[in-house]
Amino acid sequence: MKKFFLHTTFIIITLISFSAKAQNKISITNLQCEMLNNPEGIDVVQPRLSWQIQSDINDVRQTGYQIIVASTLENLNLDKADLWNSGKVESNESVHIIYKGKRLENRQNAFWKVIVYTNKGEIKSGNESHFSMGILNYADWKSTRWIGYEKASAGDSISQYSKLSARYLRKEINLKKQIKNAKVYIMGMGLYELYINGNKIGDQVLAPVPTDYTKNVKYNVFDVTSELKEGKNMLGTILGNGRFFTMRQDYKPYKIKTFGYPKMALQLFVEYTDGSKEIIRTDDTWKITTNGPILSNNEYDGEEYDARKEMKNWNMINFDDKKWLAAEYVQEPGGFYEAQMTPNMKIMGEVKPISIKQTPKGTYILDMGQNMVGWLQLKVKGKSGEKITLKFAESLQADGSLYIENLRDARTTDVYTLKGEGEEIWEPTFIFHGFRFVEVSGYTAKPTVDNFVGKVVYDDIKTIGTFESSDATMNQIFKNAYWGIRGNYKGMPIDCPQRNERQPWLGDRTTGAYGESFLFDNQTLYAKWLDDIKNAQTADGGIPDVAPAFWRYYGDNVTWPGTYITVADMLYQQFGDKKVIEKHYPSMKKWVVYMEQNYLVKDLMTKDKYGDWCVPPESLELIHSKDSARTTNGELIASAFYYHLLQKMKKFATINGTNPEDIKYYDSLSGRIKMAFNAKFFNAGKNNYANNTVTANLLPLAFGMVPENLEAKVFDAIIHEVEVTYKGHISTGVIGTQFLMRTLSEYGRPDLSYKLASNDTYPSWGYMAKNGATTIWELWNGNTADPKMNSQNHVMLLGDLLIWYYENIAGIKSNPETPGFKEIIMKPDFETGLTFVNASYESIYGTIKSNWKKSKNNLQWIITIPANTVAKVYLPATNASDIVLNDKKLNQTEISYQTENNKQVLTLPSGSYAIRVKR
Repeated sequence: MKKFFLHTTFIIITLISFSAKAQNKISITNLQCEMLNNPEGIDVVQPRLSWQIQSDINDVRQTGYQIIVASTLENLNLDKADLWNSGKVESNESVHIIYKGKRLENRQNAFWKVIVYTNKGEIKSGNESHFSMGILNYADWKSTRWIGYEKASAGDSISQYSKLSARYLRKEINLKKQIKNAKVYIMGMGLYELYINGNKIGDQVLAPVPTDYTKNVKYNVFDVTSELKEGKNMLGTILGNGRFFTMRQDYKPYKIKTFGYPKMALQLFVEYTDGSKEIIRTDDTWKITTNGPILSNNEYDGEEYDARKEMKNWNMINFDDKKWLAAEYVQEPGGFYEAQMTPNMKIMGEVKPISIKQTPKGTYILDMGQNMVGWLQLKVKGKSGEKITLKFAESLQADGSLYIENLRDARTTDVYTLKGEGEEIWEPTFIFHGFRFVEVSGYTAKPTVDNFVGKVVYDDIKTIGTFESSDATMNQIFKNAYWGIRGNYKGMPIDCPQRNERQPWLGDRTTGAYGESFLFDNQTLYAKWLDDIKNAQTADGGIPDVAPAFWRYYGDNVTWPGTYITVADMLYQQFGDKKVIEKHYPSMKKWVVYMEQNYLVKDLMTKDKYGDWCVPPESLELIHSKDSARTTNGELIASAFYYHLLQKMKKFATINGTNPEDIKYYDSLSGRIKMAFNAKFFNAGKNNYANNTVTANLLPLAFGMVPENLEAKVFDAIIHEVEVTYKGHISTGVIGTQFLMRTLSEYGRPDLSYKLASNDTYPSWGYMAKNGATTIWELWNGNTADPKMNSQNHVMLLGDLLIWYYENIAGIKSNPETPGFKEIIMKPDFETGLTFVNASYESIYGTIKSNWKKSKNNLQWIITIPANTVAKVYLPATNASDIVLNDKKLNQTEISYQTENNKQVLTLPSGSYAIRVKR
């Protein structure tokens, strides 16, 4: 890779517009309802509509819009807005426009389009968009009964290592008229597969998303018009266990929540061409069996499948189900029924193994080349009754065998029993694994890598960010983060995908969710997770460390439950989502008051549970540091973080226009905490905090708690610790690392941030990569620490690294005053030591690009700003006369600019530009 260097001295900047190449095209794309790509069956009665303006010319600004919503496509094509015609609205807003038309009823279809008025003319959306309402009232499910089989079958085990066979259900129906349209509404607990006339409905897997089923139950909706025909039809489902029939039964019931046996409620709503309607519901006329090929499906332990027990054509009409049982009416889960407003999981990619090697004991070790999350598809030929066993792990021992001690009691094993009919292809249905290596046994002929394909499984959300730089270590870390984040999206953000945990820990995403939002379109995922947290809140205000509360961890602390507030702030900052703040503000305030009333003593927050979790220990064999000099006072952490959250609550109260008394409350409380905090922890003679750990100094500096005019001295203390005490390495844990990289850059040491990001010696992210990691470890020393806690696929230690990649290095940041990237701040740290960065981010307005490189004599920067946005672009030039814009000097153009800290700050309209900085 060729390297470029920039020498300091006099700089001339040339800004070249690409508009000369433009074809003058403007279009409206990406019409979305509630930011969903496929909004079937939503239950928001006033949904929000959004669109993007795409253009290959510069300076395109929306000045107004008109939204037309109709009940049929025919009406829409005739511009007959029988649901809503907004009329022309003078506005530059193009996201989260609230529907204000006629009341939307149960199962209501809505077709819509938009006319956009811009400074370049009027544009009509080329394609209509569609959304439909779900079942809005609980009462509309009343005659739909939950059915299932409420007992174990022969071969099942209700124990610590639960083993429960899948439930197969079927129902033949007769549709006597010509069908106009039809939809299925299904709640299949814990997981389901749906079939009509033998065809699987949808491409989702492991559906629906998990919740605390005693609080809320998600239903999925499918348009199945094309799958049905007049006459006989067959409805079939398979029910797996998921989080409903919990992985561990009769084991630590005080900790682990379980919900019962798998069950289902379903409606098939059919509208005929003559206008009549019919609803087919689950009842005791359905047939059920547990005697199918899926003998067991346990997320921790794996899936067992006996192909000899396959029931040919069980999901087709005229199948003989006389030996099947009548489905039982069973108790409903208890939670309120809700439309699922976030995507299901899908098979999002494939990984081909890179090698397979035979072991001395005759088994084979398959190497996928990448720590991944999903499952393995196999191909095999053999005799009936032969078994193929697949054992999954993340790494190998020195002798080449699987390293499984870090999996704890998760058995992570799939078993396939052959039917003996030629080549057989199989993959599991209701489980997933976190793995790179697989021990394969049972093949009679020597298998090759061509016998296997890895299926990558996570939520069906779009990758929206790219990043590459001149530093190979940073690039590998980014790739590792990408693989780790997506593997841990499982309808909720989980901590790890491999051992007997896989829980949605709040503290792992306090700031992590913010960084993740630059890589993945995670808006609906995290909006759903906020609902999970709200539903887990106790009546008196407490919030658990895990939500949904599959584990009962109500320990009361600040840093983990505070994620409820920081994730809402992220959704507002990155996606302009004001609704989550309005919705959750009362519950957030309830928690703030709860913590104050129970744990605030002398204006300091006394309750902390985890400290600065996972500080790099002084010995490579330790899990936690035993050196007190590395440990940050828990009361300091809790008090500083609570102060930080109070600032966000004040911001939320302002956004909501809440009673001014709330703002006064936050101001008064935070003022008292700041005074008490500095009185107890600030060392005036040394200008540092407590025992001078980086985290102890970093939190008050990042949160604005340091006494006036002493910020630089506290920052000096941080620099001394990083550079001298820890020799340019990380010394922070989960809490401190959330603010480390940005604070170093913002106080003038981006070079030190870069050093931390590019290190490959312990402790660092690069150390993980250098030692073979292809995801992010749970521990800084995850290759040497005691195996009780060294998951090799966690994301909690990323801290604010990814935010720093985009905001501080690429220069892609949303102005907090105009959330959602309506105004973009493009202010890269050019002087880190990197020689090029090429990044992109697809915001809700469109794609932002930043591509800069330095050579001996030049800095070149190519940027793209989406239509209907503007960017503040910071250029390293002292004088405006050093800048040429579109072959004109800057002062001869209409571009707005100003001088700020020896930089020229241009306010650029949308478009593509090239910047060249010469000596």
